This record gives sequence, C-alpha cells and structure tokens, in this order.
Amino acid sequence: MSVCLVVIDGWGISDNVEGNAIANASTPVMDSLSRGTYTTLDASGLAVGLPDGLMGNSEVGHMTIGCGRAIYQDIVRINMSLTENTLKDNQNLVETFERCKNGNGRLHFLGLVSDGGVHSHINHLKALLDCAKLHQVPDTFVQFFSDGRDTRPTSGVTYLQQVLSHIDDIGYGELASVCGRYYAMDRDKRFERIKIAYDGLVHGEGQVVDSAAEVIPLVQSRYDAEGDSRQTDEFITPIIVKGRGRIEDGDTLIFIDYRADRMREIVEALGDKPQFETASSPQGLEVASMTQYKEGWTYKTLFPPQQPINTLAEWLSKRGKSQFHCAETEKYAHVTFFFNGGREASFQGEERCMVPSPKVATYDLQPDMNAAGVAEKVAEAVRSGAYPFVMCNFAPPDMVGHTGKYQPTVVACEATDKGIGAILEACQESNCTLMVTADHGNAEKMISEHGGPHTAHTTYRVPLCISGSKQLRDLKHNASLQDVAPTVLQLLGVDIPPEMSGKPLLDM
Repeated sequence: MSVCLVVIDGWGISDNVEGNAIANASTPVMDSLSRGTYTTLDASGLAVGLPDGLMGNSEVGHMTIGCGRAIYQDIVRINMSLTENTLKDNQNLVETFERCKNGNGRLHFLGLVSDGGVHSHINHLKALLDCAKLHQVPDTFVQFFSDGRDTRPTSGVTYLQQVLSHIDDIGYGELASVCGRYYAMDRDKRFERIKIAYDGLVHGEGQVVDSAAEVIPLVQSRYDAEGDSRQTDEFITPIIVKGRGRIEDGDTLIFIDYRADRMREIVEALGDKPQFETASSPQGLEVASMTQYKEGWTYKTLFPPQQPINTLAEWLSKRGKSQFHCAETEKYAHVTFFFNGGREASFQGEERCMVPSPKVATYDLQPDMNAAGVAEKVAEAVRSGAYPFVMCNFAPPDMVGHTGKYQPTVVACEATDKGIGAILEACQESNCTLMVTADHGNAEKMISEHGGPHTAHTTYRVPLCISGSKQLRDLKHNASLQDVAPTVLQLLGVDIPPEMSGKPLLDM
C-alpha cells in the first residue's frame, strides 16, 4: 500500500457561486472525487495555530498538515497561558522573578502597550503585573511604549488609562515612563532614535511630571498642540514620572513584545551595550523577553521557539519508509521546510523535486503555471513504486487567485484539476491511495463584499477527498488539517506518534 497526498494551494469550499473560480471552472476530477470518500477540513484560526477567526495561509497550512498538529503562533500560546491561568507557573518567568527578589527587588516591564496585536497586547502586560504581584516582587515599573501605528494615532490615552486602572485595581505596580515606538522600537539602525528612548529610561531625560496622574493630560495636550509641537502616539518623546522608575544597576527587565524585529535594538542597548554615546550604562541587568528576539542570545525567553518532533516526514523516515516531495519553485519551501516542521534538511529516505515556475511578471499571464510539470513528476514517482508516500503541491489557484483576475483563476483551477487527474490515473494503476486536500481557501472568493476583486485568503473550509471505497468514521470533532497526517499513517498501516494531536479519519 502507498499513499499520494496532493495539497492544492488556495482551494476552499463555498456555496456562493458568484465570483467562485472553483465552482465555475470545469473540474471533473475533483467533482468525481468529492462524490466518494469526502469531508471538509478546518484550515483557519486555532485549528492551524492562528488566532481564532484568522484566515489560514500556505506556511501554517503545510506545517499543520505535515506535523499532524497545530503549531501555535506565539500570540496564541501566550493567550492560551492567560485563559488557562498557567502564565504564573511559566518556569522562566518564575526564575526571573526569583532572581529579581534575590537581587535588588526592582522589576521593569518594557514594550508596546496597545491592543493592536501585531507586536504585543495590553492584556499580556496586565497578566504579567498580576503574576509579579502573586510572586511578591517588591517593586515593579511599567515602561510604556506608545503605539499609534497598529492603532489609532491618538488612542494611547485609552491604553494609559487601562494600565493605570489595572495598577489601581490590583494595588500594585507603577507607571514609570511613556515613549513613542518611533524612538523605542526602531529596527533600521537609526540609533539616534534609540538613544532618545534609552536616555529617558536610564537617565530620566524627557518631560518630567510629578505623578502618573499627570501623564494622560500631558499626552492629550500633545495631541491637541498645533504645528510642529503636535505629537501622536508613535512620536511621543519621553515622558518621565518622577520617582524611582529609572533603570538602575542590578535591575531586572522583562520585554513584553512577542514580535522580535523591533525589540532587538533597544534590548541590545540595555542588555549588552548601547550603539551610541551616553552618559553611563546600568550594570548587572537581568534581561528576559516574551519570545526569542534573536538566535544566539542567551536571555531567558518566556515562550521559546517550538521545534516539533515526529512530523510525518520524520516519522516515516524512522519507520524506514521512503518518500517523495514535489512542488514548483513558488511552493517548494512549503513541501519541504514547512511540511517538515521548520526543518531545512531532508530526512533519510526523503527525495525532493522542484519543478521550475514560469518566469512571468504575474501569474495571470500564465495561469496554469507548471501544474503539468508537477503532475508529470508525481505520476512518475507513483508509478515507480519506490515511495510508500508521495506528496505534492499545486500552486495555481492560490498564486493566480492573488492577482484578483477572475478568468485566469478559473483557468488555474482547471489546470490543477487536470494535473490531479493525471496523478489519479497513476494511482489507480499502482494500487496507491490518492488523498487530496488544500492548505487554505482563496480561489473560491474572487469578488469582495464591496464589489471589487478579492485577493486574500479566506476562512472557508477545504476539501479532503480519498480515492477508493474507504469509509469515514463518524466524526465527532471539528475535522481539520491536523487530521491529514494521522490519516496518511492509518492508510499506510504505520503507528501514529504520540506528538500528533490529529485524529485518523477512516473507519479501518
């Protein structure tokens, strides 16, 4: 027994026919397969490790399929620690608190404070304050980086009020400073900007106020100023609350952003050495961060990177099963690096094949791309009998769908269907079970709600078709892309590793 898995890129299921390039294309092969062993799979949101309701994408789709589980994005992992009330038990967080308590007892939370959700989230700061209080850290200061880029330009006062209210509600913590992200979160080596933030945090350089209660009126006055004196959140120059909130020798710093790129410069300036002239630098600081900001840094990380083990490719290799992965250039990384759980190197017994994508300015100019070339290589691999597992990606529905051109996308879907037909024929000749699914939706929605072209992915479910006469189990759960790998192993008669949380879908 062998299995061939086809992952169509951007093929969702929608009952809406208008603007649906899949429904309006001639797809006799997929139509026939969908009348056999067929169900739909969730390919978006939490099912693939993304925030609830967020559309899927090619990277997480292939990773979820290949890993047999959802690899949760950092924001989802952090949010789950809040909802499950486990953040307080995070080992690196607890160790950082203990280091602080055994030292001078002074802790700083630094980072972007808003609900924009791109770099950080205000709820994470609130939860961290709760944890610090629970662990009885003596003194905790909030160094507030204002947003205005992923949020409205003058919404910072709202988040400041939320922080001050939370501090008041729990009777713990102090607001120490405010500085716009333009200065504190540069990523382009404009160290003159980082210096302004640094000098505020360390030396108290900025506009000083006597108490935290004066901060919001001051920020509002900057919003209301005219001409060059006006400042919005992103560009707030440092506001310093008088008191003990400057960063001093021996302090403990926790950076709360989960996105790395705009944290590296300010962390390096404080944790290592500043890349600019400054009066003095605090010594003996302990630095921790929400996620890993740079490979090779030794700072404690509350949510370190995940490296999944026993992915489908790895497990088959361990079980002595050879395999063949194929895609055209545009999606080659998806059937290798992403499908294998973020691993560049191939596993023993894994052969890879890259078919060149056409060299055109945009793929609507050649909407079939190289579907025929992928189909040819995969059919050859199936017929060879050398590989118990063969998998491939068909790129056209997604890559052409992103152009927003409806008719070319119809052609892309038809070319994909034709390619699947060639592979199905090879499978039928070779006693190989064909499985067809997709990584996310796209081509089924080419017209937006506003009437113009729709070029983004969707949250629609995707198909799962299995050739032959197998029967599906009575599915009691939300079947998703996580279930594909366990079902492949079920068909191959190979045991399923405990790390896979997906479920085999067939009644066998």
